[in-house]
Amino acid sequence: MRLTEAKALLAALGMPVAQQNDNGAYTLLAFADVGPKTPWAKASAPRLKPHDVIQFARARYQKVYAENTRETIRRQAIHQLVQGGILARNPDDPSLPTNSPRTHYALTPEALAVIRAHGTSHFARLASAFLAQVGGGLAARYAAKRGAAGVAVTLALDVTLRLSPGEHNQLQASVIHEFRPRFAPASQVLYLGDTDHKSLHVDDALVTLGVPVTKHDKLPDVVLHDPLRGWLFLIEAVTSHGPVSPKRYAEMEDALRACTVGRVYVSAFAAFREFKKHAAHIAWDTEVWIAEAPDHLLHYNGDRFLGPR
Repeated sequence: MRLTEAKALLAALGMPVAQQNDNGAYTLLAFADVGPKTPWAKASAPRLKPHDVIQFARARYQKVYAENTRETIRRQAIHQLVQGGILARNPDDPSLPTNSPRTHYALTPEALAVIRAHGTSHFARLASAFLAQVGGGLAARYAAKRGAAGVAVTLALDVTLRLSPGEHNQLQASVIHEFRPRFAPASQVLYLGDTDHKSLHVDDALVTLGVPVTKHDKLPDVVLHDPLRGWLFLIEAVTSHGPVSPKRYAEMEDALRACTVGRVYVSAFAAFREFKKHAAHIAWDTEVWIAEAPDHLLHYNGDRFLGPR
């Protein structure tokens, strides 16, 4: 029960999901000195080191940590609690150097007030005041940094979107900025996914072409429409997920059975080493584009080059 409540407290105090785990909960419980039967109103703020968290978890909750886990506790729980304004580093002697063996941590008065109010009518007000004081909490600051570090993608002269950061979305940006002007220069971007938001950009023209926009899980990462040639480019950006395999090809063909234009399937890779990992699983009658050699295509067919089948 206390472990679950501690995780809820971490969320209320603005901690990222990665810290709302058992390690984070035991760390918070230790710094509040709250055992299985200790009321939250009796929480305190002892001065502790990472090793003290391990001892507390073992003594009060029978949670056994290996001795070398203290570095994990420090780097993946205590560090973030300090960043989030929940813990203060060396509150009794702020002048201590970073590598001092006397380095210790304790709950800030503001965080302690929220913790003590858990389960009371004052909790929501105090939690909101705490988040306002610490700039929305660490989760909000991480999200803001993630957004600022996003991948900019220009769809048209006056349309620029920002994808969440990561190699998959970077490859999608390469498809738009490198593949598109070379092999589909007259095309419009009708669909663009995102690792954080599956449907970042969905154009109404998809419905006109007979593409089921309600089945986003069946669509590839990028969909381009070339109205001059009457082609629909269906492009998978291959990083964590696979290429246009025979199974994926069949699934998309089934989903697009009402589509009124010819379909060109493309598996896009960032580099040749990634392509080699998936080469045996790519469907025939599809295309392969590799970002590190953007001027070329590999044609998985024997009778013709780029074009719908």
